[in-house]
Amino acid sequence: MPTSLSDLDATLPDLTRKIRVLDALSWPDGIEEAFLKNWRSGRAQLPKVELHPRDHTAEIAALEDFMGRCDTGHPAGNLLAMTARSYATAARMLGALGTPDFTRYSSALYRRPDFYYTNQKLSMLDAARFFLKTTDALLGGARIPPTQADIPAEAFAAWIQPELDRFFGEGRIKVILDATLAAKAIAGASRIRLRASALFSELDKNQLLQHEAFVHVATAQNGALQPNLKSLGLGAPRTTQTQEGIATLAELFTGSMDINRLRRLALRVLAVQQALDGADFIQVFEGFLAGGQSQEESFRSTQRVFRGADLRGGSAFTKDAAYLTGMLGVHTLLRIAIRDNRPDLVGHLFAGRLSLGDTVRLAPLFECGWLKGPAYVPPWASDLRLLAANLAFSAFIAHINLDVLDLDVFMAFADEHESDASAP
Repeated sequence: MPTSLSDLDATLPDLTRKIRVLDALSWPDGIEEAFLKNWRSGRAQLPKVELHPRDHTAEIAALEDFMGRCDTGHPAGNLLAMTARSYATAARMLGALGTPDFTRYSSALYRRPDFYYTNQKLSMLDAARFFLKTTDALLGGARIPPTQADIPAEAFAAWIQPELDRFFGEGRIKVILDATLAAKAIAGASRIRLRASALFSELDKNQLLQHEAFVHVATAQNGALQPNLKSLGLGAPRTTQTQEGIATLAELFTGSMDINRLRRLALRVLAVQQALDGADFIQVFEGFLAGGQSQEESFRSTQRVFRGADLRGGSAFTKDAAYLTGMLGVHTLLRIAIRDNRPDLVGHLFAGRLSLGDTVRLAPLFECGWLKGPAYVPPWASDLRLLAANLAFSAFIAHINLDVLDLDVFMAFADEHESDASAP
């Protein structure tokens, strides 16, 4: 028999508390140094990582029972059930580390790069290859200087803390240095962790502020502030694709994404597919090197792909395929929202940690006031006039076919226009 929404909403966070995906997949210190030492000496070996599957049998049973008590005919009840299901899938994934089932559950949560979108007639592999092909010529011309990363994590933390205080209020969000992170930064609901050994660039400042703080932290805070559905503050696995999509698009819209960042995202998509197709850790690592990344960066990118997976190949942690998928999905939703005069959907995106589908399914609850709009919205998304102009231009520019243009053809067109304009 369905339980009241308020009771279910209060119960769900406790059922999910022990299911910590990234914590369960972290590697111990020293693996990177040992691997690179062997590789540089010509004696490359697969990293020695012990996998410790986590037994979440009790949590899975509790989540299954929880789903049975949800009224899935109600938008909020359905969201709670889907959220519980995604946590149960993540729990099963963490119990299957190093096995084919790990990849199966990971793909269910984050999809595979070769997932084919029949309506659009493309996969994320196609998108990744397009971005790499487009940027290859720019990098090959040696006209773009490399980004200098020389800001220590401690100095970076000292810079970003006042920015967080200005946006969220003093003391609400803390910055913590963490030596165990594979990523440079990870955001939770009330803190941002930075890898203690990382060096940051000037470009990283706005990129991480927009991505980690103004999206990941903001949506978690907004969800926790909901009066009737605080579970919208949970970082549920089912919302990962949309979360990373908003955050990556924020980088693009605020001019915080450079060519190297875009290529990293695309290279990770290819690397996940490589691993799924049988490439081992060393082969994927060398693929990142061939893509222009440093040895250290290539190791960490490969580590992201193989967290929890068999390092001999044939499996992968597919989360890194979600960034491009999410970015294109969010961009498309925003275009539809502006085209169809549904600006409310933009606010829904930031009102908690939602999936793309949630923004539409929960619309009646926003309209009647049961769900509230977001308290924290980044500047690029808060002014719909600016957002609409950006989206309208990008929607039109997509119709220009560059395949039929080169500089000679373009100049012929330009000269023809100038001749017409100067005619008596």
